[in-house]
Amino acid sequence: MIKEKRKAKKYTQEKMSQLLGISLRQYIRIDNEEDLPRRDVLKSLIYELNLTDEEIGIYIRKMTNNIA
Repeated sequence: MIKEKRKAKKYTQEKMSQLLGISLRQYIRIDNEEDLPRRDVLKSLIYELNLTDEEIGIYIRKMTNNIA
């Protein structure tokens, strides 16, 4: 979902990593849903991609299940 939202805004992975203040490598892991970002990064991600409450809930549940 993150990747699709980013692409809809026509942002590159590099631009997103810069907007979030994280490394490109770290953002790629988030984009590929391999890593749940820190709370501060998640807040910025929500803002930059205009995620809805429903999308946030789905993303966090999915990521929590992937990690467990």
